[in-house]
Amino acid sequence: MRISARVDYAVRALVELAAAGTGPVKGDVIAARQGVSVNFLENILADLRRAGMVASQRGSVGGYWLAVPAGSISVADVIRTVEGPLADVRGEALEDLDYPGPAESLRAVWVATRASLRAVLEQVTIADVASGKLPEVVQRLTDTAGAWVRRPTS
Repeated sequence: MRISARVDYAVRALVELAAAGTGPVKGDVIAARQGVSVNFLENILADLRRAGMVASQRGSVGGYWLAVPAGSISVADVIRTVEGPLADVRGEALEDLDYPGPAESLRAVWVATRASLRAVLEQVTIADVASGKLPEVVQRLTDTAGAWVRRPTS
């Protein structure tokens, strides 16, 4: 799975807002803290605002804040908001795929992949990341032998 810059920045921005509490935080402050482009981040924050995850106010005392509790926003929710479905093939829903012949069982592989992603991404919330207290499923998977080893590409 590739995690796009949009997803990475969106999660990081939401974590910053969760850590900040209830007051507004300016987009440029979030961008500076996370070392990301202000303009790119502002576009992402607009998507998160339209999705109802953040609220905003303009002006000298304005900025962004979480519109819902951080514990109610999963990483999967963020991905779906800024990128779309967790898993699809060529833009098609997995359940709509139809492979002929010996490739027929490939659809089940893609569905299992989506289920695996959901098992982690739907369990981890913005509050979990902000607090550093991740669900047990994350700890188990990161403790698995080889989890931190990048496999070379051929």
